[in-house]
Amino acid sequence: MWFPLLAPAFTIGLAFGYTPSYPHDEHSWAPASPGDFRGPCPMMNTLANHGFIQRDGRNMTRENVIKGLGDGLNFSPALASIMFDQAIIANPEPNATFFTLDQLNKHNLLEHDASLSRSDAYFGNNHVFNQTVFDQTKKYWDRPIIDINMLANAKVARQLSSKAFNPTYVFTLITEEFSLGEVVAPIIAFGDLDAQTVNKTLVEYFFENERLPTALGWKKKDVVIALENVVQLNEALRNATKLTTPPASSLSKRVVGRN
Repeated sequence: MWFPLLAPAFTIGLAFGYTPSYPHDEHSWAPASPGDFRGPCPMMNTLANHGFIQRDGRNMTRENVIKGLGDGLNFSPALASIMFDQAIIANPEPNATFFTLDQLNKHNLLEHDASLSRSDAYFGNNHVFNQTVFDQTKKYWDRPIIDINMLANAKVARQLSSKAFNPTYVFTLITEEFSLGEVVAPIIAFGDLDAQTVNKTLVEYFFENERLPTALGWKKKDVVIALENVVQLNEALRNATKLTTPPASSLSKRVVGRN
């Protein structure tokens, strides 16, 4: 079913005398080659760059995604399977059993406005890393260790910027649920799940290179990452993005006293 997707790139490669070249080490990093597919998700791009999923960004089957997320990040099979179910809708073919990273670029399906590292589709390319956008995000990570509040501040700031300057801004409740998971992803992959923190250097290296930060000392977690870990972090981020605060104790007492 995916041969038609492979044919154009293969034909172009032959025409220009190009053959994709990948590193001999199975999981050494290599950037995308001409004709490879990449999408708006920096983590999926990174896993492809390391060969944990198909380096060409094609034929992402359930089996491939479960193995890649497990081998690369120690995600549980159940969690990886849920992520596959969320992504498979990007393939418009009826009863599709695979997706490509390129299919994830469709605007307002999974890809959305107010990304931490991509430009809104209204302004042009919505899937290639944008340093200017990411610099806006990094302003809110003002200490060496990023906590959940810093992630929340960056998320809210990007939404506000997008809403203010993008006349086609869309951010639905469904988008919000995807966004929460995306924003906490650096903690899930590289950080401390209990403290809900992550080293800023690791996160910046990951985003700016689409590369696992092994050169900086990171290694895959020993503990399997489950859906419960993601849900817990999502809820922490959801609470941190609220712009209202609990009443001060003195104000609470006055309110109680009136009742």
